[in-house]
Amino acid sequence: MNQREQNRLKVLNEVNLGGMNINQAGMLMKVSLRHAKRLLAGYRKEGASALAHGNRGRQPSNALDAVIHEQVIDLARSKYEGFNQQHFSEKLREREGIPLSRSSVRRILLKEGIASPRKRRAPKHLSRRERYPKSGIGAIDDATGEVVYGRFQPQENTAGYIRMLRAVTFSHGIPLGLYHDRHSIFEVLKAKTPTLEEQLAGKRPQTQLARILAELGINSISAHSPQAKGRVERLWQTFQDRLVSELRLAGASTEKEANKVLITFLPDYNRRFMVQAKEPGSAYLQPQPGFNPEEIFCYKYTCKVGIDNVVRFGQKRLQILPTAQRQSYARCRVEVQSRLDDTLAIYFEGHPLSTRPAPPEATALRKQTVLPSVTINPKPSAQELSFNPWRQWVYR
Repeated sequence: MNQREQNRLKVLNEVNLGGMNINQAGMLMKVSLRHAKRLLAGYRKEGASALAHGNRGRQPSNALDAVIHEQVIDLARSKYEGFNQQHFSEKLREREGIPLSRSSVRRILLKEGIASPRKRRAPKHLSRRERYPKSGIGAIDDATGEVVYGRFQPQENTAGYIRMLRAVTFSHGIPLGLYHDRHSIFEVLKAKTPTLEEQLAGKRPQTQLARILAELGINSISAHSPQAKGRVERLWQTFQDRLVSELRLAGASTEKEANKVLITFLPDYNRRFMVQAKEPGSAYLQPQPGFNPEEIFCYKYTCKVGIDNVVRFGQKRLQILPTAQRQSYARCRVEVQSRLDDTLAIYFEGHPLSTRPAPPEATALRKQTVLPSVTINPKPSAQELSFNPWRQWVYR
């Protein structure tokens, strides 16, 4: 018996002995008169056991089965090791057919001494930045939290961001702005002396990606601290937890296999974590008719045409063919577009030019020519030189 039941036992004994009436007993036990009479009748009939709750010692009807309890523990220590509690409860419901709430899973794991792998820092006072009213910001949408693009690649480079902008443009449209860090891919950090053409045109030095953003009309916003772009930073934190566990569960060990997991992971992630935008509609702009993505999502360079109408770009040589406008483009400044598929295109004043591979130069041909090996006679010894007829003394 607990302490409250022992106190009630003392009060009911006083009633039986005539030391107090039932009204006084009800006030001391803090129960109604009707319940006091019920307790007294049960005590006189069954004794002190009538004061204990009837369900004491019985298993609750909604108690978790011991088999399921052991199954959850085994899965947490083997197949789903390293999953956080919320992620683990989702996998139990979707893949294992065990519909348990997060609180139930947490209670089972803590009872067995299995703590959550996610370590939480001490809370700090932070001010939340207001979301943009409409969707259309970056690889993770600022208005809805939707991850519009994701890809694994060995390193962060310009080609990866060009592929991202191309994919987002085709799937959603041209975004209103791109919120990014101050990486050298997005902006020229060090002071660079502009060329004469840039000075005459009033242009500032810019990176290839900054040029693409300007051509698409995307507002480029630089964040000066990780906190300023906290939404995407929290996305990486979530990916480092959930996505790493999903990759391990799928057995992905290569870049191709990891990108294959992303195809199913991102829609599921968006379904769980997307929110409703503050305003209806979308800020994504659809490309205008005649939009040619090959002319936008590429690298652009300015080169000077040789007197033989050949453009030299790296190890490649392109022969410019005559057109109806001009017979020769010698010494002209042309724009070389290097596409993502390693093909080249030549433009002059915004118009494409017909080209073909130029014949290799003499220096390149000499490198390709394999000369026959020449046997060099060894240097004669001193004894052989002494018997040389040209060295003999002749008496005249």
